This record gives sequence, structure tokens and C-alpha cells, in this order.
Amino acid sequence: MPLKPALLLAALALPLPAMAQMSPAQVAKLRDAALKDEIAWDITEGLTTEIGPRLAGTDDEARARTWAVAKLKALGFSNVRIEPYQMPVWVRGEEKASIVAPFPQQLHLAALGNSGATPADGVEGEVVYFPTLADLEAAPAASVTGKIVFVSHAMHAAQDGSSYGPFGQVRRAGPAIASRKGAAAILIRSIGTDYHRNPHTGVTNFPEGVAPIPAAALSLPDAEQLERVLERGKPVRVKLLLTPRQIGTRESGNVIAEVPGRDPKAGVVLIGGHLDSWDLGTGAIDDASGVAITAAAAKRIMAAGRPRRTIRVVWFGAEEVGGFGGIAYAKAHAGERHALAAESDFGADRVWKFDTALPASATAVADRLQTALAPLGITRGNAVAGDGTDIAPTLAQGVAAVDLSQDGTRYFDYHHTPDDTLDKIDRAQLQQNVAAWTAMLAVVADAPEEIGAVTRPAAGH
Repeated sequence: MPLKPALLLAALALPLPAMAQMSPAQVAKLRDAALKDEIAWDITEGLTTEIGPRLAGTDDEARARTWAVAKLKALGFSNVRIEPYQMPVWVRGEEKASIVAPFPQQLHLAALGNSGATPADGVEGEVVYFPTLADLEAAPAASVTGKIVFVSHAMHAAQDGSSYGPFGQVRRAGPAIASRKGAAAILIRSIGTDYHRNPHTGVTNFPEGVAPIPAAALSLPDAEQLERVLERGKPVRVKLLLTPRQIGTRESGNVIAEVPGRDPKAGVVLIGGHLDSWDLGTGAIDDASGVAITAAAAKRIMAAGRPRRTIRVVWFGAEEVGGFGGIAYAKAHAGERHALAAESDFGADRVWKFDTALPASATAVADRLQTALAPLGITRGNAVAGDGTDIAPTLAQGVAAVDLSQDGTRYFDYHHTPDDTLDKIDRAQLQQNVAAWTAMLAVVADAPEEIGAVTRPAAGH
């Protein structure tokens, strides 16, 4: 018998019953369907073609935010908006270098982010060589003052990208060390693993009180060429012209979209990648593919029904130049409960393992993830999850995490180079990523367990 109008209105006023937890079969169905995903490719292709390079704080990054809002709205996400913030902006200028003596020839290089500029007619000086960053650190200032420092390293390709952390210090800290010792400029071997004449850019930092000096990365072939010239035992002189500029404070921003959850008290699942890129390539693997993978997976969960937890997709701004977007997000949303955070920022090659950082109350969640991800060839690791520049400030507040680790064997062949372009994306591997993220979100966003705060190991342990 149909309800009378008054009873019908009363029934509609009652809260909807909680939906049942997604079954393993439902998770598997969503995962397998994602292996044919085209959404991630559409986002990656569109962003790299219609916008191209997206240097943080520039008009190009602003165009990317406008593009992102339109795309996320078209995909059906809710609460799509931009959360702006201010940041200092560095832009690239002219870049030239050559060996003047003893064997004159050109060198291929790219200025590092925040590099100082040479005089308008360049700077010429004797090269002083250090095989490692430690050698530079140990050198007396008198051996460096007024000279052009050249620092090498021994980075190698690895599936987990583990060389990047230690050897990346050559780029991140080397220029400041050279400046403190009175160097006129610094050249480094690119933080990369390819053997093309494509230099790898990337940010460096000059702490307050340390004068920025001209700082650039040589392509690997050019770095090794310079090493061979130095091995001849004759004094080597290089002329360098770099004309980058700091243009002051400008606006950047995070683009945010949501899949609303049915239980506001269960917390937010934060996912995403970064919208900005370096200016040499079109930022396909770093990180158009990352924002695409996470958004495509969230879209698939949205299409399947309303999850227990809200999924918040964030396309962070200004990651490359200092993680400004992640810092701004953490400050703006510090009062909200985040159940978990995860980030995709390591290209588009297949996910091969996962790690978690979950409270004891959610141990079963990790077990279900193992079941859901194993058919994709993804193994369970034993590390404490929490990888990602953009989510790090949020994770520091005690938020749980899942890492879906991509194969990084070839990532540093293209990272921060002119070769970071769409043709480097393998579509089948991109789809495997979407399937992995879809399965992860299906498990985590709908988990009945409470996912509370976690305690992370102290730094250095």
C-alpha cells in the first residue's frame, strides 16, 4: 500500500541508511574496468597540448588552473574551486656556456630554479672540480673563491628512484655551499640518468643571508665531456651566461574538486598531484599524468555510487619550486579531519608495490588492499607510507597514508628536461595506474573501520 502524503514526507525526512561496504567482487569489477580507462589519457593529453609548460606563479600556470576547473566540472566533480595564495616567482632567461680553454667548445646546460644571474656579458673563470658534494663541502674556501665550481655525482637508475634523494642534494644544497665559499658560479652534473644532451633543471635554495650565484646543470654527456677535459691536467676556463630573474610575488593556487561522502564524520581522503611543471618540456610525466591518474580514479568511484568518505582531489600549484601548494593547503584545511592522504608524482609507469601508514584500528584495510591490488602485479611493501611533497605538510599532522609506488627505472631519463613530453606516456601503464588507484579508493574511501591519526617515525630513523 502506498504511503499517505504525510507519512511519505516523514519518511523522506529520515536520514538515508548507510550503504553497505563495497564487496571484494565490486572492488574487483571497478578495478578491472579501469584497465580500459581513457579519462587519464584525455586529461594528460589535454593539459600538455592546450596549456603546455606551466611554470609556477606565471600566466601559464594561471591558464592551467582555469583549464583544470573547466575539466573537473565537466567530469562531474562537486565543489570545484581555486584556493589562491601568494609566492615568489623566478623565471628563466638566456642560457649559454662554453669551454674557453684549453679545448674550446659549447656546453649544453639549464639554469636551476632560483639561480642568480651573471653580468650581462657573462662570467668567465677557472673551473675547480669536485667529484662529489662531500668533496665540495670539505674544500677550503680559498680553493673555491672567485672560481666556477663543477660538482659531479654517481646517480643511477633504480625502480624505486632511491638515488634521487641523496644525489639530489648536489642540486638542492650545492649552489648555496659554493656561494658561502665565495664561488663565482656553479655547474653540476644533471640529476638524471639519461645520456641525451638534455639538461635537467630543478629548484635550488639559497638560505637567507646567502647570495644567489649563477647555478646551472649540464647535460650528462656535457658533464662527462667536461670531466674528460679536466683529466688532461691543464687549467680549464669556462664562460657562462645566465640571465634569470626574480620577478616578485605573484599568485598561484590549488585547484580542488570533490566526490562528496555520505558520512561527514568519517574524514576526507586527500589525493592528487601537482598542476605546475618546469618550463623546459610540457610536464607530461611530471605531473600531468599524476593529476590525471588520481582524478580518473576518483571519477570512477563517483560513477559507482557515493562512498562513505569524501574524496578530495587536489591539483596542487607550485610544487616544483618549493612545495608552496602543499603548504598552503595544509594551513587552509588544518581544522578538517583527514582520514588518509596519497599522491601520484612519479610519472606514469606501472605501480609495482604499495605501502601503508595506518593506525592499528585499520589493519584490515591494508589486508583488503593487498587482495585488491595483487591481480595488477602489485606487491605489499614494508615501508612506512608518506611519500609526496604536496601531501607532506598534511601528513605531518598525523594523517594516515597509502603509497602506490610507480616503476621509476626510466623516470629520471626525462624528469625536469625538454624531453618530458606526451610521447613518454605508455597508455597501458597509465591505465594500470588508474586501476590501482581505483581499487585503492574503493577500499579506503568506503572502509567501515575508523582511520585515525598515525604516529610517524622521527626524522632520520
